[in-house]
Amino acid sequence: MPHLNLESFNSLSLPTQCDDVEFLFQANYKNPDEGALIATRYKGREFFIVYKNGVKKLLKSDKVTRPSPNFILKHALLAYAKCSNSPILDSNVDNAPENTHLKTHDALKTISYFAENFPRDREVRIEIGFGSARHLLHQASVNPDVLFIGLEIHKPSIEQALKQIVIQNLNNIMILDYDARLFLEFVPSNIVGKIYVHFPVPWDKKPHRRVISEPFLKESERALRIGGTLELRTDSENYYRFALETFSSPRQSRFDVRKNQEIAIVSKYEDRWKKMEKNIYDVTFTCDIESPEPDMESTFSFSKTPINSDAVDSLSRETYKRDWGFIHVERIYSVGEHGAMIRLAMGSFDRPESTYILIENATARYYPTLPVRTSANLKAHILLDELLHG
Repeated sequence: MPHLNLESFNSLSLPTQCDDVEFLFQANYKNPDEGALIATRYKGREFFIVYKNGVKKLLKSDKVTRPSPNFILKHALLAYAKCSNSPILDSNVDNAPENTHLKTHDALKTISYFAENFPRDREVRIEIGFGSARHLLHQASVNPDVLFIGLEIHKPSIEQALKQIVIQNLNNIMILDYDARLFLEFVPSNIVGKIYVHFPVPWDKKPHRRVISEPFLKESERALRIGGTLELRTDSENYYRFALETFSSPRQSRFDVRKNQEIAIVSKYEDRWKKMEKNIYDVTFTCDIESPEPDMESTFSFSKTPINSDAVDSLSRETYKRDWGFIHVERIYSVGEHGAMIRLAMGSFDRPESTYILIENATARYYPTLPVRTSANLKAHILLDELLHG
């Protein structure tokens, strides 16, 4: 992860702008000597950079709001160090200009793009964890009338895919840096032709982290058109057997199993596994039903009544668990003389989300973006609003 090791950290008078980067406000840890978060805006993206005071004085990315591509973060880190006159001892941040290929693409989307106006004008296919993007790029090139959405959280893989999209002049791919388990709730019903899950992380010791699960299968079936497929391809026998059990869980389901079948394009890892003579398993679920649209009418607006002065501290004293999920305060920050900010984990137990709530003038708002609009997050928001204003 990009970071700077500083000789000393100097705060800026905020808000300010330097080298086309805006630094908006600073949120301090409960003990200000530990460090701070600096709200940053660059190229239309809002995110936090983090100062961490320890054995080393580090300026780095905040994991929750980290932007993509990496150039945005690197540029912001260097701009802050320069503007604040904070000397850099060492870093893993280069000063290279923005990749020209990444400048010319518009394939990289945010989750809000899909939440506000999901594309409905053609068949959609989704690839989850596209890695080297060989399969995604091949499928898009041979199916020009289909919209492909590729999900990946590995930043270098995303940047390589974006570069190839420009080089190959493909206009039917959208890339998203997001958790696939959350993304499917945004997909309208009955529009997806295929969902590819090729060689996901097996998570043998933490099976709850697997992409394939009963809730994921349920959301996939809703999003798929009749005859659409969810395709798992794996070299893990454990994952293969787990998928068989999961795909068998609905009262009625149809799936087929294949072993060591050739496909048109494979990843470099699959090439390696074949040389090692590992077995490759395919488990394909086929949708046989038409599904209604999900009911997601609630919003993430907070009540207008002033927040009780003790509400934030009270909120941090326990984890609030319900049958749909939970909310838990991970950290509280001070903002200015009277403001505060909460880092909150919320949503379902299987796929929680971390988000920030900024509290100014006794009113709350999510910052810098709203939580993902899942049913569990909406329920968590209702509970949070009650606790803050109760």
